[in-house]
Amino acid sequence: MTLEKIKNALTTEINPKINNYRKNKPASVLIIIYDSPPKILMTKKPVSMMQHGGEISFPGGKYVESDSDLLETAIRETKEETGLEISKNDVIGQLNQVTTLNSGFTILPFVCVLDRISNLVANSEVETFLEIPFVTFLKTLENDIDPNHNSIQEMYTFTFNNNLVWGASARMLKQIKDNLTSKNSF
Repeated sequence: MTLEKIKNALTTEINPKINNYRKNKPASVLIIIYDSPPKILMTKKPVSMMQHGGEISFPGGKYVESDSDLLETAIRETKEETGLEISKNDVIGQLNQVTTLNSGFTILPFVCVLDRISNLVANSEVETFLEIPFVTFLKTLENDIDPNHNSIQEMYTFTFNNNLVWGASARMLKQIKDNLTSKNSF
């Protein structure tokens, strides 16, 4: 799989607004796919964090009033967490919004495809960076639906080097896999 095939499969119209987030807090993330062969950038949060401690996630965070929209939120938060300077022109599309079940966020994920990245600099919200082989990672999908679980959303997991990706991040990855599969790019 090439970056060009990924771009073709994941390019969508960008509308940086959340529809109907009700009582939840609006947030956004930037899914960065880069390199050849393609990799995906994720972060591991420090265990000491109040919310999402120890979890694997995409760079991003909650919307603040000074942000013009959720795309600006994703770009600002990505710079804070990774040191990467991402332009709005690097963002090729977005996925469907995802709601966290425990922390009360509605997240709008944006997709960015870059030839390469360099000089990652972690802030206090990042314990480590995971630069994950894209195709092999998406093949680790497991559907963990428990018919006795009283959840409103399906539960998926992905794994990389003993790191479990679950929750909202896994639902975003599932959308990527579904888009690639439906466009015969996977």
